[in-house]
Amino acid sequence: MVDSLIIQAKAVRKTYDTGKVKVEALRGVDLLVPKGEMVAIMGPSGCGKTTLLNCLSGLDQVDQGEIYIDGVPLKDMPDNERTAYRAKNMGFVFQFYNLLPVLSAVENVELPMLVSGGKSSHARRRAMEVLHAVGMEKWAHHRPAELSGGQRQRVTIARALVNEPAIVWADEPTGDLDSEASAEIMDLLCKLNRENGQTFVLVTHAREVGERAQRIVHMRDGLISGEEQMVSLTDAIRS
Repeated sequence: MVDSLIIQAKAVRKTYDTGKVKVEALRGVDLLVPKGEMVAIMGPSGCGKTTLLNCLSGLDQVDQGEIYIDGVPLKDMPDNERTAYRAKNMGFVFQFYNLLPVLSAVENVELPMLVSGGKSSHARRRAMEVLHAVGMEKWAHHRPAELSGGQRQRVTIARALVNEPAIVWADEPTGDLDSEASAEIMDLLCKLNRENGQTFVLVTHAREVGERAQRIVHMRDGLISGEEQMVSLTDAIRS
């Protein structure tokens, strides 16, 4: 079973100290995610779901506990090594896109490859490939301001995929979209998950988004309060 896991979190604790008050954001979280699963983390505001995503992905350090990504312990990595590991093995999709406004879509998408030391010619070819995969090749040379919200999110997804990561982390990926664009983005994420076999971890408050995942993990007060199996990983791959 362990060989099939890509994410293992054991007794993870995270406290934020503002100087005036301490907030226990995570209070001993255990989570296992098999390779290729799409899992949604849901819960009320302030329950710790975004903190959990940030800790699992190595964007934030834990105070206690262990996190293993594909068997690699994040806690033991120096900051620069952890940053390089994220760039090579992880992709990120955020609610508000985080696209650079002065760059075109293709320039935004190729940026992670260039930062990782990739050759510009290969980065451009690969960026166009993933823009094609998300249906945005016709808008490759448009800047973010010239695109709709749904189009900007497709570009963000392309950027997350450009380095062929094992895991894609998505924090409220449809939170800034209307219902039609939201459904289109979830159709795209499910298609990519099914076709590429990549693991997707989504943080969302929207039930209709969570139900598209294979499993929903519910959080409350910094703990996992329950889970729902929406569709088995085997069934999802078969479909």
